[in-house]
Amino acid sequence: MPAIDYSVGSVDNGAMRIVRGILDRLVLLAAVFAAACVPSFIAQYRQRLGGRLDQARDDLAPFQALANHQFGGSLAKLVDHHLASRDATFHQEGLAVQAMIDAVARLRDALQSLDTDLLHQCFYLLRHPDYGLLESTWTAFQPGFTLTMQGVLFSLGLGLIVWLLFLGIWQGAIALARIGGRAARDLMRRRLARRGAPRDGGVT
Repeated sequence: MPAIDYSVGSVDNGAMRIVRGILDRLVLLAAVFAAACVPSFIAQYRQRLGGRLDQARDDLAPFQALANHQFGGSLAKLVDHHLASRDATFHQEGLAVQAMIDAVARLRDALQSLDTDLLHQCFYLLRHPDYGLLESTWTAFQPGFTLTMQGVLFSLGLGLIVWLLFLGIWQGAIALARIGGRAARDLMRRRLARRGAPRDGGVT
């Protein structure tokens, strides 16, 4: 009958394996769940982005109407006319109109850039984050799941990547702990060696 190892090291190793087994499953499930919410978050982000674009166009509409009436529909000519004025108020109005034109162009480009597949949407948001819009979307975010093949593959893929990162970090931490423990033991042995081993002797 094989002997059972009840040593402290054996018990600790068994406990660590159980803890790691529980943690890595929890991490995998949490990562898949979080990844499954990403398509819903991006959809709500796009809705808010579209709302901001509509608002910016509404704000610009009176000036577009004025440009249609006096400058052949050219907002650029309208802005140039305002900026050429010596009147400070008129000049500031020209700057404000130009800022609205730029905002409409920026929001329109962002919305068009998000009209693509899920992976490229994520890459776009990572490269061109609008922190204010991201924060407002997150504040009002309603978690949801998109049961499409693209959404499922994205969730599983991202969950697997996070899980593998967790395993790598865990194994790295264990390796560092072992190296540190081994170095500490070696240092203790060297100190004991310097002091010298105890000598045998008797009372005469």
